[in-house]
Amino acid sequence: MNDRTCIVTRKQAEPDELIRFVVGPDSAVVPDLKRNLPGRGCWVSADRLHIEKAAAKNLFARAFKAQVVVPPDLGGMVDGLLSRSALGMLGLARKAGAISLGATKVESAVRGGLALFVLHATEASDDGVRKISQARRATVHIGGPSILAYKLFSEAELSLALGGTNVIHAAVLAGDAGKAVQKRMVALDRYRGGTPDDLAMLAAVADEDDAAEDME
Repeated sequence: MNDRTCIVTRKQAEPDELIRFVVGPDSAVVPDLKRNLPGRGCWVSADRLHIEKAAAKNLFARAFKAQVVVPPDLGGMVDGLLSRSALGMLGLARKAGAISLGATKVESAVRGGLALFVLHATEASDDGVRKISQARRATVHIGGPSILAYKLFSEAELSLALGGTNVIHAAVLAGDAGKAVQKRMVALDRYRGGTPDDLAMLAAVADEDDAAEDME
C-alpha cells in the first residue's frame, strides 16, 4: 500500500487531504498532524467520518499488522487537536496585526478586499451574518476576491484566542500570517464535513466503501 493511501478508501491523496497516524510506545494509535513523529505510519482521509470508520472496523490494526489500542473517542481527539492548532495560529495572527474585529470593521475589510476570510461565532445572529455575506457577494460582483466564511468556534473560543470580549465576527487579513491561519481553518472545516452538501457527499462515499467491502 502506498505511504499516502487512505486505509479506509484505499485511495491515494495529497498529504493535506489525509491525516497520519502512528503507534505510540503504549501501543496506542496517535494522530500525527505535523507528520513528523517517528515510526511507521498509516493514513486516513482527513475527515471525522472516515477516522471513526477506521476505528470502528479495526482498520488500524490491519494497517499496522499488530494489536493496537484505539482511543475510545479518536474522532473527538483529532477534532480537539485541529481546533487548538487553528485557534493558536489565530492568536499569532492577532499579535501580527492581521485581524479585524467587530461587524463594522469586518464588513469594511471585506468591501476593501483586505480580508482573506471571515469567521463568525456559532452564536452569531442571522442578521449579522447576512450583512457580511452581502458585503462578500458585493466584493465579488465588482471583481474583487472571493472571501470565504467559516463558523467553527463559539464566541468564548474566539474571544479567548483573540484576546477580546464578545467576539462574534472577525476578519483575517491577507498576508503570510493570514494564510497560515487559513490553512488550519480549511483543515478543521474539512474534518467537520464542510458545508451540508460536502457532508452529504462524504456520507455517500462512505456508503459506497461499505458496499464495495461487502462485495469482496
